[in-house]
Amino acid sequence: MAAASAGALLPASALAQAPAALPSAAAAAVRGLPDFTDLVEQVGPSVVNIRTSEKVASRNNAAGMDEEMLEFFRRFGVPIPNLPQRPQRPQQPQQPEEEQARGVGSGFILTQDGYVMTNAHVVEGASEVIVTLTDKREFKAKIIGSDKRTDVAVVKIEARGLPAVKVGDVNRLKVGEWVMAIGSPFGLENSVTAGIVSAKQRDTGEYIPFIQTDVAINPGNSGGPLINLRGEVVGINSQIYSRSGGFMGISFAIPMDEAIRVSDQLRTSGRVTRGRIGVQIGAVTKDVAESIGLGKPQGALVSAVEAGSPAEKAGIEAGDVITRYEGKPIEKFGDLPRMVGNTKPGTKSAITVFRRGSQRDLSITIAEVEPDEKAQTAAAPGDDKAPKSSSAAAQQLGLGVAELSEAQKKDLKIKGGVRVVSAEGAAARAGLREGDVLLAVANTEIANLKGFEAALAKADKAKPINLLVRRGEWAQYVLIRPSR
Repeated sequence: MAAASAGALLPASALAQAPAALPSAAAAAVRGLPDFTDLVEQVGPSVVNIRTSEKVASRNNAAGMDEEMLEFFRRFGVPIPNLPQRPQRPQQPQQPEEEQARGVGSGFILTQDGYVMTNAHVVEGASEVIVTLTDKREFKAKIIGSDKRTDVAVVKIEARGLPAVKVGDVNRLKVGEWVMAIGSPFGLENSVTAGIVSAKQRDTGEYIPFIQTDVAINPGNSGGPLINLRGEVVGINSQIYSRSGGFMGISFAIPMDEAIRVSDQLRTSGRVTRGRIGVQIGAVTKDVAESIGLGKPQGALVSAVEAGSPAEKAGIEAGDVITRYEGKPIEKFGDLPRMVGNTKPGTKSAITVFRRGSQRDLSITIAEVEPDEKAQTAAAPGDDKAPKSSSAAAQQLGLGVAELSEAQKKDLKIKGGVRVVSAEGAAARAGLREGDVLLAVANTEIANLKGFEAALAKADKAKPINLLVRRGEWAQYVLIRPSR
């Protein structure tokens, strides 16, 4: 059995060339395959099973499935199948609340005095949490704190001298490296699976650069450790990608450096404090990067700046591309929320923006994340008497624009620009529409209709022309490709 498994891991070319007896190189490859037995003995006692329950009124679900299976479908976005309906029973009086099993997950012992780390979704909504150790001892746990944004939670059991895990350095983790997971898939305690690191820095969440693996992870594994060959925990198994609900070779783990940062705050104050600057951001595409002179697609494109926010006070504008934070480059836009989020509120930080062809260094004071409250701003009303553009260049692009009144500028909180009154041809194909406000043309800021026509006259009509467009509370770059 072992030989067959080993052969399956050899490259196809090596198998095709191999004689009846394994050559010394192939034999060495077989001997070099990892043996996880020592790791299981070393880390296994630190992994726990977590059962949760919640107080609910007695009820039957329409699909006729138990709550654990329903939670599985809800968690991983799998449509609930159309199962035969159970016969309907006569309506019963409302029953009093009772403890009902909610689900099963995994966790691991973080400290010898009983702090246990798991996923926030494992304990969310639980009225009771039971932690079971590998020696079958059970403890009622107290939820110290949980953080939905990172899906990290810490619970506490009253015990001493527990076998705590060793935390590894995620920066040393390499793609292709062997890793192992221990957990309770489908309630099967202390199940061990193994695989390799498929990718790092996967952006599937707002604050988390996930570790992607092909380790078999299933419902119940959530909250369990991802372990390297040195017996160190490098991640918390959190999510799977699945179209059917079964394992499909793509699993995601929360990096331990991020998890420890969160758990330290949860243990100290029961909550996580994050920094914010008050901007809406998006990705910088290759076309936009080239058209505005940035070169390569990098940084975070600011599409909106919140009124009264640290960003507005620092002078950041819609259309800016934030390229560096505290001297560190922003390679992709998802880097910025993590960097700012990990900054203590009240800190004065350095930020670099790319604006109309040049880099600008700004100083910004970080605020604290609070519940999102998106202001609804009405679109600027039209003004039929406002001066309109009739230049040949604008007509060639299918654009009709008009001057903005001072009242409209004040309402939109902008210094200048022109309003789109019609969009046809190339302009319509680029996505422009009536009511949009143009703030810049071909990397040139425009204050009024005269400035718009001057910037358009200088633009190279043989190349796509970039426009900075404001629509409602959002701003983005649009490329108009003139008809040939």
